[in-house]
Amino acid sequence: MNDITRKRIMRKLENLPDEVLYEIVDFIDFVEVRHGTGKRSASPLQRLAEGVEDAMRVGKLPVSAIKGTMNVVDGAGKVVEGIASAGQSVFDELQKATSEVASVAKNAAETRQPPEVEERAGGGDAADGEEEEKASNGDA
Repeated sequence: MNDITRKRIMRKLENLPDEVLYEIVDFIDFVEVRHGTGKRSASPLQRLAEGVEDAMRVGKLPVSAIKGTMNVVDGAGKVVEGIASAGQSVFDELQKATSEVASVAKNAAETRQPPEVEERAGGGDAADGEEEEKASNGDA
């Protein structure tokens, strides 16, 4: 559907009372069945909300009660989506950080040189060499 048609439909729907909107939803369901068009896959939370709404309509509850309930369900859905989004963000950041650490570790392992070993004559260190030098000069 193009944007012009979508905006036209939304503009017309926004001016209708809730009772008429439910008739339109029923009509759309009828058209989908009649023409065999597949419904878009809704999220589990969306399907649950639609099931609650349909059950309330079958129970012939007042439209104002249905509308109030659906506003609460919609608010809860937004909270759940926000939590899921935050969780996904944390997961993505952890994955990125882990990847960076692994890359740095790999580069360090590839570029690491074995330590140079200095061999001195006599096998001693510099302090031993100084003592030996003093002893031979008679300074000790």
